[in-house]
Amino acid sequence: MSFITENWTLIALVLASGAMLMWPAMSAGGGKNSLNANEAVQLMNREKAVIVDVCNADEYAAGHILAAKNIPVDRLATDLPLQVKNKALPLLFVCASGIRSGKAATAAIKLGYEKVYTLRGGMGAWRSANLPVEKA
Repeated sequence: MSFITENWTLIALVLASGAMLMWPAMSAGGGKNSLNANEAVQLMNREKAVIVDVCNADEYAAGHILAAKNIPVDRLATDLPLQVKNKALPLLFVCASGIRSGKAATAAIKLGYEKVYTLRGGMGAWRSANLPVEKA
């Protein structure tokens, strides 16, 4: 017991660093499944997932996944229900790095979509896996 009282700062530092290491895994919760590029391709092929690119128009034009719908994050709440009416279809959200897609997935879940996924690493991971990119 004396070890704990004498080294409380060290123990607090260990607990804080452990919490910071666990944060990315815990923040991807809430129904948001993060997929790597190969898993995303399998979802697209097997379950006919709808790909939603949440990048702005310039980023989308520079390169996006084939057949991806471009709905920027700030217009997601209004445009997603208009473009994807079937809430049972799997949705795969994509952005440049994977950060905005997490926000989009959270918004889609709040809108009532059942199967929501994000592409881990975004378009950078997609390109790294040498998967096809379409330019508009």
